[in-house]
Parts: sequence; C-alpha cells; structure tokens
Amino acid sequence: MKTLKYIVLGVFVCMATMATAKPVKMAHLYMFGFSASFQDSVVYMTDVQDVAGAWMDNKSKFLISRDNYSYQLKHYLEGIGEKNRVCMVFFAKSKSKAERQYLKLRKQYLGQGKNKKKKKKNGKGNAPAIYDIKYISSQDFRFEPVEIAQ
Repeated sequence: MKTLKYIVLGVFVCMATMATAKPVKMAHLYMFGFSASFQDSVVYMTDVQDVAGAWMDNKSKFLISRDNYSYQLKHYLEGIGEKNRVCMVFFAKSKSKAERQYLKLRKQYLGQGKNKKKKKKNGKGNAPAIYDIKYISSQDFRFEPVEIAQ
C-alpha cells in the first residue's frame, strides 16, 4: 500500500513539473525602446508606450517575442539611415514602473548616474554627458503588438 502511495505521489509531482506556463494577452503593457551603437556616441530612446495586446508568459512574467519588438525599432532606425544599432526593449505592467526605468536609463546616459568615487574639481560626483541622446516620439515610431501562435 505504501508503494502505491509513493507511485501516485511521484506521478502527481511529474505532472506538476511538466505543466507549462501559458501565455497571457495583456490589456495594457508599457514599453520603451533603447538603441545604441558601438561605432558612435548617439543613443536613441522612444517614448513610454502603451502596447495593448502584447503577450506575457504567465509563469516567468516575461514578454513573449521581445526580440520582435527590438526588430521593429531596428527596422525603423535602418529606415532613417541608422545602421548597425543594438536595440533593446524595456517593459512593465504599470506605466509608473516603466517611467521609472526610463528615467533611470536616461539619467545614466546623461552622465547623472551614481558616481561617488570620481569627483570633479567642483565637488560634484556627476560625470559629464558623453552620449548624445535622441528621442523618438510616439508620432514617429509606434510598437505594434506581436501575435503568437497558440
């Protein structure tokens, strides 16, 4: 009888670990794009956008097909003559969290990040801005939701 209990318990454990996370279509997912190049000091940032209909993994809470969103930004930049750029997408479920990520990244590339070890002669710990940030408005570029096969 004990052996049967252990077998049944083992089957339940196997079934539980084999369960896959299901993708969930989000009503609102907020994201922004960032692009940099190893060849120059220009970085591009898009506005924080509400992308309705984006898919998120239910278990890991990660954006599904995030590479497709990066490619959307890459193709837009290639269309305006910017080649060989590395594009990334940042996302969050709430607009305020996405905006905090946006401001943190922007601050870092403006040279206003935390830099306690190196101090300039004026006593401020901020490094000079060495990047030229170009902003892409929502009117110029918009992320389109990517449909997935279920």
